[in-house]
Amino acid sequence: MLKWLWLSALVIVLDQFSKYLISGSMQLWQSIEIAPFFNLTLLHNTGAAFSFLSGAGGWQRWFFTVIALAVSAVIILWLKRLPAADKWQAAALSLILGGALGNVIDRVRFGYVVDFLDFHYRQWHWPAFNVADSAITAGVAVLAVVILGESKRPA
Repeated sequence: MLKWLWLSALVIVLDQFSKYLISGSMQLWQSIEIAPFFNLTLLHNTGAAFSFLSGAGGWQRWFFTVIALAVSAVIILWLKRLPAADKWQAAALSLILGGALGNVIDRVRFGYVVDFLDFHYRQWHWPAFNVADSAITAGVAVLAVVILGESKRPA
């Protein structure tokens, strides 16, 4: 099922290209309203999801990089061992892999992850995220549906 790595590569390309465009055309913390519930807002996240450990002093950069690389290695092994019939699981794992590596590239290059998708309701803002985060979330959701669906099948 390593043939699904094209999807990971696509996620990485879309993620890095979108971050390049936003970083090249906006200033840090600049916000552009696209819709009443959505802004493009350039942020640099030195932490993990929801800026977890963002103020930890710098060690978290390498900590999250090592974790993402270890998870990526496990996903590649998992993909390698998947039966050819498990296409949805392969797609889900490939999305997660592409997203993880897209954010690793940022951490290694800059020491932070570029976030820019800012959804909100009035003054309440969901934490900003990016294409890589979206791929990870979609991949986890698909994987959960696949695994839960398999657990409900009669033995």
